Amino acid sequence: MSMEYSSDTIITESKRNYNKRYSKTLCLFVLVIISVFSLFSSCRSRGAIRAEEYFSIGMAYFDMGKFAEAEMWLNRAKAADRTMTASAYNLGRIAFETGRYGEAVRFFESILDKDKNNVMALKAAAYSRIKNGDLEKAEALYERVLNLIPENADDGFNYALVLYGLKKYDSCEEVLSRYPFSLEENSASMLLLARAQKAQNKIETIDSYAKWLSIATPGPQGLFEYAQVLETADLYALALEQYNAALTALTVDTEELKRSQLLFHQARLLMIADPESTEGITELRAALSAGFSDTAAIEDLLLDERISQTNRDTIKGLLNSNLITAEEPVEEAQENMEYTEFEF
Repeated sequence: MSMEYSSDTIITESKRNYNKRYSKTLCLFVLVIISVFSLFSSCRSRGAIRAEEYFSIGMAYFDMGKFAEAEMWLNRAKAADRTMTASAYNLGRIAFETGRYGEAVRFFESILDKDKNNVMALKAAAYSRIKNGDLEKAEALYERVLNLIPENADDGFNYALVLYGLKKYDSCEEVLSRYPFSLEENSASMLLLARAQKAQNKIETIDSYAKWLSIATPGPQGLFEYAQVLETADLYALALEQYNAALTALTVDTEELKRSQLLFHQARLLMIADPESTEGITELRAALSAGFSDTAAIEDLLLDERISQTNRDTIKGLLNSNLITAEEPVEEAQENMEYTEFEF
């Protein structure tokens, strides 16, 4: 009995036969791949395989932010030479992220013991030293970094900040001068240069603060410092402008700078710039009302011959009044500058 097939039936049957052949071929291909992989794997040590698996698991936990689990697996991986460096580096990252900066340093420097020119480990160790307050050791590490990659402006900025923190102001200025483009574009670098020059009483300081002001969204601390420099140069009108700008910019008192402090400096400047005016006394009263209590600073006004006798008599009366209650001077602290964040 003959059977007739439609064209659709023939096509369907052909596809079925092709799929069967394709499936057999695919299965055979997979089996070959598995066999080759098994043969390849058998040539490797089981310890190395386990170490890499542990490392992969540890990094998966790291990416999820589960640092405790990541540490556990990375410590297992670290035991094998094949993954020791990568595991130690990432254990250092975990210690850093969890605020254990001393421990982070130990991990990064263990890598440097084996590879002294490992730039990533050097940079990570230096930044961890900064976070741990070890500025002298951070200085030595950054010096090594810049010997290897002298063109990196971010590392240069952090190195300069370390030098500034160590009061090596001339060295700080020298390092910053290596990156002229950064000084033109980066307001933080320009402000640091101005501060280093200010600490050395250099005449270029005014120009550096002015350049900073031209490229920055100025904060109150920088404006306050600029006003001080201008006042020291007897540029009273310009200094008064910057004190006013600092008062406007300071929306909330900080540990470094308070509104009462700014008002006092403004009052002193007014009394020096115009001895016959009572405007300075008005500002001094405003400073006291705002909480200014540095009696030593107020007493210094009585010794300043640029201030009129009338104003000095008024200041004496204020000292004897109940407006001033605290006896301890308020230190003028500089604003904490942020280091350029290290990207692991």
